Amino acid sequence: MPNQNGPLGADELMVLAERVAQLNAADAEWVSTLLHEALRARAQEAESLAAPGARGPLDHAEGELDEQLVQIALDTAEWLRTLWNVGYMGAGKFRSLPRSAFPSIDVEDIRKSSLFARIRQGKYALPFPPPTRHGLPWHELLEGAEQVHAVEAEIVRDETGQPQGAIIEACAEWLIIEETTETQAYVVQHQGLGPVYRLRLAGGLAAELRRESPTLKRKIFLQRRGGFHSYTLEWLGEDGREQLVGLRAATWERAESEAEHWLATTHPEMYGQVCFERCEE
Repeated sequence: MPNQNGPLGADELMVLAERVAQLNAADAEWVSTLLHEALRARAQEAESLAAPGARGPLDHAEGELDEQLVQIALDTAEWLRTLWNVGYMGAGKFRSLPRSAFPSIDVEDIRKSSLFARIRQGKYALPFPPPTRHGLPWHELLEGAEQVHAVEAEIVRDETGQPQGAIIEACAEWLIIEETTETQAYVVQHQGLGPVYRLRLAGGLAAELRRESPTLKRKIFLQRRGGFHSYTLEWLGEDGREQLVGLRAATWERAESEAEHWLATTHPEMYGQVCFERCEE
């Protein structure tokens, strides 16, 4: 049983995290969220104690977690929550729904997970799976600028010769949006989500893949009132109605990051296709 007379130690927290995996799907989600918030509170407490004027540093001999370990625990909780939500079941395994057991994860999953590395860098986890490159997530393709990538690609056609899709770097989940037969160029998108790219065949399986520039522009407004400031994204829906989205941000850079995250969550088919204009009121 956990120690009821003092803060939980690292071993006790790990035992609790393992027991979450034994819960049913409905309970696992809220218990994981509660554990995540408890770890976040532990991290905030550690920051307060480490601040100037605090009583003193944490006594690790009494089982307290240092800040780095707490952050790793927080990141791990977020990683596991994301894996559960998307149905990822471990290295080399396919996504599976419905889910009745916690994802099986081994050492190679941890070492090779670009999602875990992304979360450790303080970035949001995407709400949809990224393209893969020979079976491994290709996050940098989603986030990179208009860099040209040398790839292996082929076009899949039906019996009438019409393009049905593309296989790029062994990933067969690319949709063809537009074809230019004269130059063997194609506008493609992965699973109909995220940025669009221009694929240009160079002969054989050799090809070049470049992300297209955003074609839409939306405004982010900075409002200053009574010594406070806030950021708001102006969004126009397909019906022409204006929507104002509050952004939890203190800087322009964070506001744009929050706007990107909102776009990925609510309009994933347009993620990466919108640029933002900074406006002050």
